[in-house]
Amino acid sequence: MFGPQGDQLLHLLGRGPAAKGIFEPAEMPGLITTLQAAVDSEEGGAADAGDEDGRKPAVGLRQRLWPMIDMLRRCQAAGQPIVWGV
Repeated sequence: MFGPQGDQLLHLLGRGPAAKGIFEPAEMPGLITTLQAAVDSEEGGAADAGDEDGRKPAVGLRQRLWPMIDMLRRCQAAGQPIVWGV
């Protein structure tokens, strides 16, 4: 994930941008729920969504976040944390 998109993901999860971090298995169900709610919210307002020119983003949250949601589900099932920047 590129920096701005990673920062957006962390912001959606209530965290600030960080070069190092960890998601523990116990918190993963809540993280998944939060990310899925963001996707649902964007898609629910899709008719109104767009930039100042009225254009829709080329890549929506579903496309950006599904790999992370999938990784969270897999790591939760395996009981493994997600660690970055170490």
